[in-house]
Amino acid sequence: MRFNKLTFLILGLTISLFANEKLFLQILEEAKLDNKAAQYKLAEMYKQGRGTKLDYKEAMAWYKKAASEYAPVDKKELSTKADAPFLDRLSAQFDKDSLKDANRFEKGDFFGIKPYKVNYMLPISYSKNKPHRVSSIVPPNELIGTEYEKYNKNVEIEFQLSLQKELSYNLFGWNESINIAYTQKVFWQAYDNSAPFREANYQPEVFMTLPTSQNIDDSLGLKAIKLGFVHESNGQEGYRSRSWNRLYVTGMWKWDNLYLSTRAWYRIPEDKKADSYFNSGQSLDEIQAQSDGDDNPDIQKYLGYGDINIDYLYEKHQFSLMLRNNLNINENKGAIELNYAHPLFNSPYTSVYVKLFNGYGDSLIDYNVNVTKAAIGFSISNGLFY
Repeated sequence: MRFNKLTFLILGLTISLFANEKLFLQILEEAKLDNKAAQYKLAEMYKQGRGTKLDYKEAMAWYKKAASEYAPVDKKELSTKADAPFLDRLSAQFDKDSLKDANRFEKGDFFGIKPYKVNYMLPISYSKNKPHRVSSIVPPNELIGTEYEKYNKNVEIEFQLSLQKELSYNLFGWNESINIAYTQKVFWQAYDNSAPFREANYQPEVFMTLPTSQNIDDSLGLKAIKLGFVHESNGQEGYRSRSWNRLYVTGMWKWDNLYLSTRAWYRIPEDKKADSYFNSGQSLDEIQAQSDGDDNPDIQKYLGYGDINIDYLYEKHQFSLMLRNNLNINENKGAIELNYAHPLFNSPYTSVYVKLFNGYGDSLIDYNVNVTKAAIGFSISNGLFY
C-alpha cells in the first residue's frame, strides 16, 4: 500500500494530536496532586490550546494555583519551607533530583530558557519621517542640513528577541524567583541599497519576583512585586554610543482578563564627559580616549522615570498599551505604544502582530527624537507580565 505526502502529513498531525491529548491528561492528574510544575505547564497548555481547547480563564486559574507565572518549578520539599536553613535551601537549588523534577514537564525547553518580552519580526515598519543618522566622529549638530542627516528609507525591518532563565526558586524562603533575562531589539534598513543595520539595542537584566499574599491578591489584584537591575546600550562608539543603568520596581496586577504592570526606575548616575569631548575635527581614537562618562545625560528628560503596561485578553485577541511620561508640565515628553496580536491560522505559537508608536525612546539612538511609526508582522510569543 502506497502513501502520498498528504497522507503522511495527516497521519503525523493525528499522532501529534493524540500525543498532546495524552500528555494533557497526564499533566492534569499531576496538577491535581499540587505539583507546581505540572500546574504551570497545564496553564500553558490551556493558554496555547495544546491537547485541549484554548481557554484563557482556565489558564489563569492554574497559573494562580502555581503561585505565579514566575515561580513554576517544583523543587524539593525542603526548598519550599520558609523555615529551612538558608544553606539547605541553597544546596537544594543544585540538587540533581530537584533539577530533574523541575524540568519534568518542560519538554521542548532549551535548558529552561523561556520567552520574556514579546518576540517579534516586523518586515514592514513605516516611520512618518526618515530615521536620523548619527556619526561616530562627527558631532550630532554638524550633520543637520547635510545629505547625511537622515537615512534613505522610511520603511525598515524591526525585530526583537527576548529570553529569560530562572536561576533559583525560594532561595530566601519567600517563594521568590530569581531570573536573568536578555532582550535585543534591532532596526534594519533592509530596503536601502546597502541594507545597513541602523541600530541594535542590548538589554541584559537580573530580577527577583516576589508573589504577594492571598489576601493582597484577593483584595487588590496585586499578584507580585518585581525588583531588578537592567543595563541598556547600543554597542556603538564615539558619538553613536548610548547607554544607561537602572534599578527598578514593578507591580504586577490582574483583574479577570486585564493585566497591569506599573514600573518605576532609578537611573544609576554617571560622571559627566569632558567638555572637549564634543570638539570638532577629532579622530575616533581621540574621541574614544575621552569617552568615559555619561553618553546621554538628558535621557530621563525624554524617557521619564517609569512606564505603565496594560494588556487585555478578549477571546483570542490580545490588546496592549504602553504609556511613558516625564511628568514635567513645562517640557512634557513621553511615548505611547499600541500593540495587537491574534493567532495566525489558529497557531498556538505564531500571531499576527501590529505595532503603533508615537513619542520618544523607540530606540536608544533616537531617544531624543519624536518618532511616529506603524509596523506589521508576526510574533512567536506574547508576554503579559514583564
